[in-house]
Amino acid sequence: MEYQTDLIILERTELFRGVAVQALREIHAVSYRKRFSAGEIIFRQDDAAASLYVVSVGRLRATQTVPDGQQIIIRYLGPGEVAGYTTLSGAATHPGSITAVDDSYLIGWSADTIKQIMSEHTAIAMNAIVLLGARYREMQLRLRELSTERVEQRIAHTILRLTAQAGRRTVRGVEIAFPLTRQDLAEMSGTTLHTVSRTLSAWEEEGIVDCGRRRVIVAEMDALTLIAAGTSPRLPNRL
Repeated sequence: MEYQTDLIILERTELFRGVAVQALREIHAVSYRKRFSAGEIIFRQDDAAASLYVVSVGRLRATQTVPDGQQIIIRYLGPGEVAGYTTLSGAATHPGSITAVDDSYLIGWSADTIKQIMSEHTAIAMNAIVLLGARYREMQLRLRELSTERVEQRIAHTILRLTAQAGRRTVRGVEIAFPLTRQDLAEMSGTTLHTVSRTLSAWEEEGIVDCGRRRVIVAEMDALTLIAAGTSPRLPNRL
């Protein structure tokens, strides 16, 4: 059962998209499977980039610690997503840390094995370029948001990205399907816990979101999209 599940996950992963089933079987044959408990660290920032994983079950959080000691959440990773993609670029160390949010099962390869796989399969090497390019564009977009957008827009964009990555429809709206604190949102949108709490409370009063302890549900997706775009009449005229 695990074998079939792993093959389905690999087939849907950006890195292996378009690769023949037989080749996926061969790639899986040289992989290993690891389990990480919630809260366990997979990579630490500046660790040697010695392995790459694909999430099979569970969810991971990628963070970076800046020189003043502040931790910034870069992104969350779910099933089918790649952890440790720095290995694909040939960099010596990981630029951030990866931690398991839930109990997680990962499919892994050593850096040397991944290099060998890419040398044997041109499609995978091209997918790696596309994947690295997508991460680069994502970082550019977030930098632009931090530089040019009001804080309410940044918070809205962060929530919309998370609903796109891990949203599930409920009778109350689209729920982000993993525990998420207001501090997490503050780190991802480049603001303070106080500002996130104040903003979410205002949105709750207007029925845009429904928040509980470590839970966020978007009740009015269109309204949140307008706030993110800066075109909502609700948006205060301040940075």
